[in-house]
Order: sequence, then C-alpha cells, then structure tokens
Amino acid sequence: MLQGYIPILIFMAVAFGIGGAMIVAGRVLGPHRPDAAKLSPYECGFEAFEDSRMKFDVRYYLVAILFIIFDLEIAFLFPWAVALNEIGMFGFLSMMLFLGILVVGFVYEWKKGALEWE
Repeated sequence: MLQGYIPILIFMAVAFGIGGAMIVAGRVLGPHRPDAAKLSPYECGFEAFEDSRMKFDVRYYLVAILFIIFDLEIAFLFPWAVALNEIGMFGFLSMMLFLGILVVGFVYEWKKGALEWE
C-alpha cells in the first residue's frame, strides 16, 4: 500500500540532498571576509539607526502598494495576450476597459503627487 509513495520519498531525499550539498559547498568554497559594512543590519532601504519601532514614512508603503497593483496588471496581460485569437473582439474590448481603468487610477495618483519622492 505504501509502495506508491516510494518515488515521492526518493524525490524528497534527492531534493534535500542537492539543497544541502549546495549550502555546504557555498559555505566551504565561498569567501568569508566579514567587515563592519557587511555585518551591519540593513532592511527596507533604511539604515537601522533608531528604535526598531520607529515609524516609516507613509510614502514607502504607498509605493509598495502601487508596485503590487501595477505588477498584478502584468499578470493579467500575459494570459490575455496568449488567448487573444480565441477570445476575439469581446476579449480585446474587455482588456482595453481594464487597462483604461488602470490608466485613470495611475493618472489620479500622478496628479495627487503619490509618485513624488522628496
């Protein structure tokens, strides 16, 4: 009954073996010359210079949200472009409406100054 799981176990063993071998090889063969700049904490584009609970500028979050929104737009464009012959004029007009709404949102953000970084 468990014989069907043997290929999965072999696959997992090979995957963990290759992953472990790569980690060990990187540790053994890679250069290890630490200095103060390499060991300093760096995160999110800000140097760690104050309390870890300090407030970030809201523009940082706004840019991150805008990136996610417009990145998801591209995720919708690829399947549309591949299936454009099958979906015909209705699919084309639907995507143009979708892109038009996104352009209106982008122009609104631009006019409000959301993309300005001082």
